[in-house]
Amino acid sequence: MVSKQSLLLTQNDIHTPDIHPDWFKKEYSTFSQIVTKKDFPCYFGQKAENKGELRYSYISHNDWSTLPDTLSDFLTLFNKPKLTRHGLFVFVEPEKEEKSIEYYRAYFWEILQYLHHKDPSSWPDDQPADPEHYLWDYHFQQEPIFVFGNAPAYKQRKTRDLGNSLILGFQPRRIFEGLEGTEPGGAMSREKVRKRVEEWDKLPTHPDISHYGDPEHNEWKQFFIGDDAEPIEGKCPFSVKK
Repeated sequence: MVSKQSLLLTQNDIHTPDIHPDWFKKEYSTFSQIVTKKDFPCYFGQKAENKGELRYSYISHNDWSTLPDTLSDFLTLFNKPKLTRHGLFVFVEPEKEEKSIEYYRAYFWEILQYLHHKDPSSWPDDQPADPEHYLWDYHFQQEPIFVFGNAPAYKQRKTRDLGNSLILGFQPRRIFEGLEGTEPGGAMSREKVRKRVEEWDKLPTHPDISHYGDPEHNEWKQFFIGDDAEPIEGKCPFSVKK
């Protein structure tokens, strides 16, 4: 059952006439053109886009109200017996003038904090609430989710520039089953993707990129990496309130 405020969209839904804003349809078109390029580094995302397995949504600057129900409905897709590696991409209304990486990063974390505030569930008792703990992960409805930001301010790391919108990618941890960094197949697949990313970006893999569970790693830092090869400094902007 679809929630009342949900705006969870398939590819076909996006092109429904006169329903969705033109900016969103334009930005989705740019996104799709980029990720379906033959040499796009993330072949998992490329395959999912080509097969119609990705889901989409959008928010304006002054209205995020559909987002909690949208994410909730997206998570119900994983209740089916057969695992499909769905991903959700949320497009934020583009700025009139392009902003800095710091601006988009702050906006990104503000959205995740908003979702946490609207989360009907409490933070899981058996999961770290402190982002500085190496096993911390973002949760919504007690589901662990990897979230990553893309923005037009990325000039060097072009794999993170998917158009004029700030775009949040949501990937429940379930889709990484068999692809974990501690599994041989997962380690091999990720290494291939990272090499392709280095070729696209002409930069070494960002020092904050690792795999979940690495005791020398903070998961939150790879949610919104820098446009360089320098580790992110400072505290995580997110805090658990419930």
